[in-house]
Amino acid sequence: MKYIILFISLWSFSALLNAQVILDSIPEYTNKTYSQRWELESDQRRGTFRLMSYKPIFVTAARWSSNPNNLPQSENPDYSATEPNEYNQLEAKFQLSFKTKVLQGMFWDKGDLWIGYTQKAHWQVYNVNISRAFRELNYEPELIFKYPVNVKFMGGRFKSVGMMFNHQSNGGNLPNSRSWNRIIFHLGYEWDRWIITLQPWIRLNDTDDENPLITNYIGNGEINVAYSYKRHQFYSIITHPFDRWQGGSIQLNYVFPIKGNLRGHAQLFEGYGETLIDYNHRQTTFGLGVSFANW
Repeated sequence: MKYIILFISLWSFSALLNAQVILDSIPEYTNKTYSQRWELESDQRRGTFRLMSYKPIFVTAARWSSNPNNLPQSENPDYSATEPNEYNQLEAKFQLSFKTKVLQGMFWDKGDLWIGYTQKAHWQVYNVNISRAFRELNYEPELIFKYPVNVKFMGGRFKSVGMMFNHQSNGGNLPNSRSWNRIIFHLGYEWDRWIITLQPWIRLNDTDDENPLITNYIGNGEINVAYSYKRHQFYSIITHPFDRWQGGSIQLNYVFPIKGNLRGHAQLFEGYGETLIDYNHRQTTFGLGVSFANW
């Protein structure tokens, strides 16, 4: 697994050098339809090993937290901090996310296999007491299989089914190391300007569990809901355990035009697991920044 993460990290770094050129060649890439995102129609297919945006790409210059996680804890005592940190309530945040298709036309010439990579960073850039250090970095490589469908339902259509192998870790040392592996199933639905994606998952067992009760807090699945209107986009990311009331989170986003291709981004988060180190830590956060690519 370490070699897979290293390979995808190196691949993503080199890909960043050409990312803007490729993205600029796609008109109105920020408001693509679900079919365009995953090249589900035969006339949308562009072949393999073309880099494109995956999850939202944004930079938040100022993110405020109601409850910074100064003493990260885990149900595994080996991964519980004993010395508190001096984190500020205000920090910067950014996310990079890209994907590329590696196999096209699997199973009756319809299914595709993708590799995705997402990296989130929380940077205490305004905190001189800890030398403006990065508080948390999350690395998320994925192997994704998408299969197109076309099923009418309540005025819209189910557009795809599939599954993915997902690894997420923060690359930290004891006691702040966090990681987990999942098999995630997905179902994509599109209706007019609405796109809804359902993603339940199964957590895979770890030999040394750094976060034993992570699904009790972050949950057992995710629902993404996005609505686009001209150059505006609203999207939410909701997680929940589904087998209990407590736990989960909701993230609300508004992306709006500023000038030309520059778009502003407002993000509100409430709940558990904004980052891996915060998987069992509840907080409310709000951030303002700029967005470069969305769902």
